[in-house]
Amino acid sequence: MAELEGLEFGKSDFVLLDEVTMEQFMENLKLRFEKGRIYTYIGEVVVSVNPYRQMEIYGKDAIEAYRGRELYENPPHLYAVSDAAYKAMKRRAKDTCIVISGESGAGKTEASKYIMQYIAAITNPSQRAEVESVKNVLLKSNCVLEAFGNAKTTRNDNSSRFGKYMDINFNFNGDPTGGHINNYLLEKSRVVQQQPGERNFHSFYQLLRGGSDEMLKAFNLHSDPAAYAFTREGAAAATSNNDRTSLKAVMSALEVIGFSVEEIRSVYQILASILHLGNLQFESDNESVQIRGADALAHVAELTATDPDGVSSSLLFRTVATGGGEVIQKGHTQHEACFGRDAFAKALYERLFGWIVGRINCVIEVKDYDPVLHGKNTVIGVLDIYGFEIFDNNSFEQFCINYCNEKLQQLFIELILQQEQSEYQREGIAWQHINYFNNQIIVDLVEQPHKGIISILDEACLTVGNVTDTLCLDSMDTKLAQHPHYTSRKLSPSDKSMDFQKHFRIRHYAGDVTYSVEGLLDKNKDPLFQDFKRLMYNSANPVLKEMWPDGQLSITEVTKRPLTAATLFKNSIVALVDKLACKEPYYVRCIKPNEMKSPVLFEDARCRHQVSYLGLLENVMVRRAGFAYRQHYTRFLQRYKMTCEYTWPNHLMGSDRDAVEVVISQHGFQGDVAYGHTKLFVRTPRTLFTLEQERAALIPILVLFLQKVWRGALARMRCRRMRAIYAIMRSYKRYKVKAHFWEVERRFASVRTMADYGKSVEWPRPPAALAQFHNNTVMLHRRWWARQIVKNIPPSDMLEVRAKVAALTALGGERKDWGISRAWERDYLANTRDSPQTSSCFRRVSKELRNRDEYSQVLFSGFCRKVNRFNKSTDRGLLITDKYVYKLEPKKQYKVLKRLPLDNFTGLSVTSGVDQMVALHTSSQDDVLLCLQRGELAPNQDRVGELVGSLVDHFTRVRKAPFPVKVCRAALQLQMRGKAKSVTVETKPGQNLADFRKSRDGFVLLVPGN
Repeated sequence: MAELEGLEFGKSDFVLLDEVTMEQFMENLKLRFEKGRIYTYIGEVVVSVNPYRQMEIYGKDAIEAYRGRELYENPPHLYAVSDAAYKAMKRRAKDTCIVISGESGAGKTEASKYIMQYIAAITNPSQRAEVESVKNVLLKSNCVLEAFGNAKTTRNDNSSRFGKYMDINFNFNGDPTGGHINNYLLEKSRVVQQQPGERNFHSFYQLLRGGSDEMLKAFNLHSDPAAYAFTREGAAAATSNNDRTSLKAVMSALEVIGFSVEEIRSVYQILASILHLGNLQFESDNESVQIRGADALAHVAELTATDPDGVSSSLLFRTVATGGGEVIQKGHTQHEACFGRDAFAKALYERLFGWIVGRINCVIEVKDYDPVLHGKNTVIGVLDIYGFEIFDNNSFEQFCINYCNEKLQQLFIELILQQEQSEYQREGIAWQHINYFNNQIIVDLVEQPHKGIISILDEACLTVGNVTDTLCLDSMDTKLAQHPHYTSRKLSPSDKSMDFQKHFRIRHYAGDVTYSVEGLLDKNKDPLFQDFKRLMYNSANPVLKEMWPDGQLSITEVTKRPLTAATLFKNSIVALVDKLACKEPYYVRCIKPNEMKSPVLFEDARCRHQVSYLGLLENVMVRRAGFAYRQHYTRFLQRYKMTCEYTWPNHLMGSDRDAVEVVISQHGFQGDVAYGHTKLFVRTPRTLFTLEQERAALIPILVLFLQKVWRGALARMRCRRMRAIYAIMRSYKRYKVKAHFWEVERRFASVRTMADYGKSVEWPRPPAALAQFHNNTVMLHRRWWARQIVKNIPPSDMLEVRAKVAALTALGGERKDWGISRAWERDYLANTRDSPQTSSCFRRVSKELRNRDEYSQVLFSGFCRKVNRFNKSTDRGLLITDKYVYKLEPKKQYKVLKRLPLDNFTGLSVTSGVDQMVALHTSSQDDVLLCLQRGELAPNQDRVGELVGSLVDHFTRVRKAPFPVKVCRAALQLQMRGKAKSVTVETKPGQNLADFRKSRDGFVLLVPGN
């Protein structure tokens, strides 16, 4: 925990100092810096000292250590204040902001990057793709904006030369859904001029030193920055940045953000055109001005996709509309041409930077947001803006930057010092007033209407005639002579640090700054000839054209006079302060320990000055005497009432304040709180943390209780619903059953009188409950229908019907044609029509056998082709009776060659084809293989089914024994004298009659081809 950090590191919170004096404050700050502790608290404010070295305190382990923790649970860190802002936003659905302030080189930009890194790391634990995309764009945007908005100065290798305020939008889950970036006052004068030892913006050096040979060749560039006027000053300046590596990172970031390849190329084309523009020189012959350097002019025209003559005309002439509507061209002097060239270069870069920011905003803006569907959209703002600057030569940019810092200091004073003390007085809390410097007087000096410096500058810019910077300085001296924070050499003649008619001085909260008025009015007017705007608007490059929408105005079109640069900046800063004021602020106060960028040097005087003008000592005093947390009684009770048995779920006290007193008393915190008129004030964060811990422990119990109650309610609702459902289902089932019975009765009412006894009637589809009953009913009707059909069959035909039914059952639909559609004669050898020449002889022999063997019925008789165990096939007669099976010789008057008892036969096998082969299986494993032959009655009759039906019917009905029938799809298997044989069927063209032929495994039945 922070307050338990070892004493050898000093006090981790300045509030814990024994005495609040500047000496003790500085001693503690220096000790912590020397011990590598760069962060220290003042309550919830983080004081950060730039270490000028890499610190191993920003990895994943550090992020996990600070995730969800209270401020004082861990040593002071940027992550702690980031988590506090995130928790406040998520718990209380309140917009928050983190204001990072300090002078140039104090580490503000790095602090903002670490804050963004932390917020990105702790959000979106479910790794939703759309949220990850937003996080990547937000993080990558830092890299791009640093490249185009940062530069090396004498005080900082990576100094922000613009102000940046980023709003990050969060959904109700606390995941980032988008954002918006506002940029303030890009220092565009740096494009054309830098102070000694400084560089232009990083983007130029990254292009020249990191661009590939192909890219530089395409842009007609050389890799040496000294070859270009705008980068020559910084070409030899030493810097810790690696331009080649940085360019790769920027190009990658642009792709991740969503810039197309054409857009990225256009960005670097514009940079290249600015470099070539700087190399354009002008020469005069006292009558006209010419451009020296035709190559550079051609390169500018090519890179901006414009006409070279148009570029030349815009640089050398200015189109002017007269009062009568006439348009004329006025030639520039050499000085005016140089001024126009520089103004054009600055405007190109400014428009480019603004377009990049706008393009990023288009990607990260919250899209399709509906508060009803998506819940409250909360915001965390991160402000990283230029710090207070004092250079050897301070101009318009430093004036605006320092004014911005005055406004932010005023906001800090109002929110932290003034507002806090006012709230104690308003709530009736005992309080000893603490004096502090209120810089409102300096803010008024700059921005007060009609009297402030910005108003005087605007008035000078709007005055008709030749108003110079010197006349403007005289006007300021006259109007501000009595102001305690303004002076000049005219007002203080003895002060030789200022020059007459050149300098004025403002006594800022951070110290005295002397400003030069040279070029002040021009920078405030920010003039750019309309010719350049029209030139760029007519560019063939769509990206460049998009940056210059005002170029479409006609030269004769009268427009409203634009606001000056200072007024525009003032308006944007006022809007920024208003935006910050409506959020709950968290502060990071950055301190620069030395000017040498040394990781070990702590300059006491410099740090003391920063501590003084940042008001940190007064902040400590207010914090020590004040209260860390305050909340309205109603909201406090709503959050913590479950921690007290007398207030949960609702209290019966006279007021919410009484209920809050009961909660505080039960926990024993009476000495650490104060009761205001409408709010409770808690002095130390530990009290609040204890309440939060107890609340966090109770929440799961309450959730389980609510879940139990709700689940019980849901179960009872489901039970009632299920009972109702079952009642409906029962009634519906009864209705469906009855409806089915009614429909069956209607359809089958007259089946007795129908010709087919209802066989053609379609059965209604039964309900699921009657599926089995329906099957049984259908089966009963079929049996009844069969009974009706059978009743109408003559007794003489019953034997044939039984045989056909037996064959149908035995063959099981596996044989295609088995003679069901024809009349079965059974005894074909005795049939005169089938065997006209031998029937009489067979009838005589049959009569003799009947008398001798006493059989009563002929089951089947007919001609066949039989093969024996000697592989010999011959024509034979087959007679099957109810007692014996006879093999007859037709050529010898049906002489009996063999007689086998019918009991010896155990089954038969047939094929699934149209052949007439039959294998009769015997119990002695000496099967009979034959092929039935058709007589003259019908040459194409299939008699296999008749043989099968007759035998199966006789065995099952008369002998009451099964007679298995096997239908073979492939080879037919049988035994001859105990040896297994396999019989296949082949079609042979030219074969007249079916016949057997020996094969390796048995026999092949050759049947005639078609």
